[in-house]
Amino acid sequence: MTKTRKLKILNDPIYGFIRIPNTLVSNLIEEPYFQRLRRISQMGMSYLVYPGAHHTRFHHALGSMHLMQQVLQVLRYKGVDISKEEEQGLLSAILLHDIGHGPFSHALEHSLVSGVGHEAISLFFMESLNRKFNGSLTMAIEIFKGSYHKKFLNQLVSSQLDMDRLDYLKRDSFYTGVAEGNINAERLITMLNVLDGELVVEEKGIYSVEKFLMARRFMYWQVYLHKTGIVAEQLLIKILTRAKHLLNNTIDLKASKPLLFFMGGKIDKRNFDTKALDMFAQLDDVDLLMAIKTWQDHPDFVLSELCKMVVNRKLLDVKMKNKPLDPDKEKVHKDALMQKHNLTEEEASYFVFSGHIENRAYDDIKQNINILRQNGKITDVAKASDQLNLKALSKTVTKYYMCYPKDAV
Repeated sequence: MTKTRKLKILNDPIYGFIRIPNTLVSNLIEEPYFQRLRRISQMGMSYLVYPGAHHTRFHHALGSMHLMQQVLQVLRYKGVDISKEEEQGLLSAILLHDIGHGPFSHALEHSLVSGVGHEAISLFFMESLNRKFNGSLTMAIEIFKGSYHKKFLNQLVSSQLDMDRLDYLKRDSFYTGVAEGNINAERLITMLNVLDGELVVEEKGIYSVEKFLMARRFMYWQVYLHKTGIVAEQLLIKILTRAKHLLNNTIDLKASKPLLFFMGGKIDKRNFDTKALDMFAQLDDVDLLMAIKTWQDHPDFVLSELCKMVVNRKLLDVKMKNKPLDPDKEKVHKDALMQKHNLTEEEASYFVFSGHIENRAYDDIKQNINILRQNGKITDVAKASDQLNLKALSKTVTKYYMCYPKDAV
């Protein structure tokens, strides 16, 4: 393994100076796999709604690692046994936890690689790096997968109160300017402890947890699931769907080699091999943006119009309600579009479509947040809280939307 003495500290707008703790982490940051995250937007197409939301997965990964360093300090002070090897594994796991994201992060998940989420691709990247680094990431992989015997280490990387969520809420709130999403991550970290091998929050931190869950709810409905952002991301998916359709019908498209690789053939978990991983590592937001700008002038009306909508932010109108919308209204918009531009029903469905979004701010069944009472007993935060709305947060909220052109394109 090649050693380097670069990158001792980085300056972050959220936390100030972030310290690079050891040579392994420094070398991982230098890897092309990780540097690629500089070109993967953290929040997909949200910048079309919040102009400041141009931060990347690179920022987020480093911020999450910084918070993990604070957790290690707090837990060790409270007498929790964490070895140097476990520390290195934990920091490596959180640093690489999102390395498998594709262009525009969640917006195109499963659109390029069918049935393979970013967590699985992150694991593929970690296993590849582990071979290169002579097994140095073996413990990090075990922690990431949840197979390591100390459960709380995995909970710090992936749970309902992990360093991933603490950083992205604080960071996304900062860059969007949505103050309701701002949380006191340092206060929450100070309240963490370990009991019987599992992560708990000390009772005096219950109000910080309440604010964290409420902030998460606000951020989902105001930012992550904002209706304009939903439309923009759906248009991205439609663009790729149309491009694949044209390629399958032997119609020429100009695009980068990695993008054509994933659009030209069906890549799924059965054939996501070393070659596919190497191609995926070359894929980022730039490939998509270049293609979309190029395809604006393509003779195919559907592809051209979809691309112009994204580039010029001339998006579809959207209606969102708490119950399913009238399908007859969707048909009216579709028929008008077909008549105006002489489109088939299939072609019109690229511009007129419906769907639904779901949000559950707190999952009290899958992996709850436990409060450690002063008497030593463990209580779920929704039961321990005197806020009735916390119980409401554990219910799934579904909203339905319909998208259509403002003026029949």
